[in-house]
Amino acid sequence: MGGDDDDDGARRVNADGAAEPAEVLDAGLLLTPARPANAFEETVQRLLQSIRLGLIAPGERLPAERELAGMLEVSRDTLREAIGSLAEAGWVVSRRGRYGGTFVADPPPERTSPHSPAPPADPAALAADLEDTLALRAVVEVGSARRAAERPLPASDRERLWQAYRDCHDADPAQYRVADSRFHLLVAELVGVPSVVRLMADARMRINAYLDGIPLLAPNISHSDDQHRAIAEAILRGSADDAARAMGEHLEGTEALLRGFYG
Repeated sequence: MGGDDDDDGARRVNADGAAEPAEVLDAGLLLTPARPANAFEETVQRLLQSIRLGLIAPGERLPAERELAGMLEVSRDTLREAIGSLAEAGWVVSRRGRYGGTFVADPPPERTSPHSPAPPADPAALAADLEDTLALRAVVEVGSARRAAERPLPASDRERLWQAYRDCHDADPAQYRVADSRFHLLVAELVGVPSVVRLMADARMRINAYLDGIPLLAPNISHSDDQHRAIAEAILRGSADDAARAMGEHLEGTEALLRGFYG
């Protein structure tokens, strides 16, 4: 399902066979081993997170089947079942030919996938889940910003962080949520602890489910852009306190909006 098994650069080629530019985030960042007891479910989760959070973009090809199964440490049968489920839900499509393989749908489906998180319908449950989501996000994101600022970053990571900020700054409304998610995931990656990236991905999936239910507000995006810049600059100059403070202020703005719309 993933295309030619010998194509090591599968994820960097689009449906037309054109090479893709280097990305701020590696498409395989979330494609980590699934636990055997829930191999199918976790494979679906990893693939869907990678797509929904923008690590594998619309129209982009998934890694070759052998490579992808190795990354996830699952059998090819399990991988095919997971990809088949995502194909049925409209998230991926398979193509044959010289540049064939499995590609992310372009555009991706607008409907909610059965494997995607959604806010609870019950008001009491929704309020509890929202507070839980906001608390998780605050712990993971503020801590990640602090630890990223404390680490000596190589030039390549510094360039990636600034590019992630620029991608948010330049994104049109349709692409803003993806660019925003990628910025925050990169901050987590800079911590250098893979489990933090997974926690960040889970938190982003949950918070995005709430954000998808409210309109994009131009003043909020402008404000967020200023805050993203403050976070990036604090990390780049190695100021852990400033990075944590800037991230905290950024999250507080989102919290206020979500409590306003969902409270």
